[in-house]
Amino acid sequence: MNKVHVKVNDNVFVLSGKEAGKTGKVLKVDPKHNKVIVEGVNIVTKHKRPNMRLQTGGIIHQEAPLDASKLMFVCPKCKRPSKTGVKFLANGEKLRVCKACGETIESVRESKATKDKK
Repeated sequence: MNKVHVKVNDNVFVLSGKEAGKTGKVLKVDPKHNKVIVEGVNIVTKHKRPNMRLQTGGIIHQEAPLDASKLMFVCPKCKRPSKTGVKFLANGEKLRVCKACGETIESVRESKATKDKK
């Protein structure tokens, strides 16, 4: 399983491909396949056939996964794409930081706690 540098609810910037230059919020992360679904980016058209449970069929527009290597985290403070790093405090706590401005994004423990609640 790969480590992905972005997390759910992060704002990201698309670096390459047909969606280059767009920004959006991360909806879902699949570290096994190194894919990320971003809100409003990489919209595809699916033709859905009606069935007994879901009576409505038709053309559906939805987000398709992008490779995580095409995305860059957008810092909430400096509002520009940047890399993220980890800073260790004296008490052993890990903090996620923006490498461009040095601002603390979140505690690694906090993000795991919110993930466990879901």
